[in-house]
Amino acid sequence: MSTGPQLIRPAAPPERNWIPLAVAAGTVVAVAIFLAVVFQHGKSEVQVTPINAPLAPYAANLPISNLSMSESANFLGGKVTYLDGHIVNKGNRTVTGIEVQVLFRDFSGKVAQNETQPLKFIRTRQPYVDVEPVSADPLQPGQGHDFRLIFDTLASTWNNVMPEVRIVQVETK
Repeated sequence: MSTGPQLIRPAAPPERNWIPLAVAAGTVVAVAIFLAVVFQHGKSEVQVTPINAPLAPYAANLPISNLSMSESANFLGGKVTYLDGHIVNKGNRTVTGIEVQVLFRDFSGKVAQNETQPLKFIRTRQPYVDVEPVSADPLQPGQGHDFRLIFDTLASTWNNVMPEVRIVQVETK
């Protein structure tokens, strides 16, 4: 008995498992969003006060001492610079906010970097240094507090001498 030509059907393609592909795509999107947020934070606009701006009237009552600088590497391989110090309220008002201007100079004495930022008090030191705005723990008359200023970048022409810190705005109650 002769049989006619046999039709050979191709085997059905194996069913595709989309779960690993979805997990990989989700991971890539999450990492991209995370990096965008981190880099956007680093590119925030730096506030600048003119170098000839007057000091805040109450600034004479807020002496700054014990300035020290340190730096550390962030998780992306960049460098973060810290300026720590101590401030005392020798006046008779409660201070709820302080803006400081920090002037980094080059080797010729000209301003290489001018940055203004709110002073932040050191809240805790362990397990890491945590800071809070002055308004979270106002500075009472006669009281002193340690503070930290944070700089994501510094001018390459900075002469590595302690910068000048000027109090340009004070809020009191």
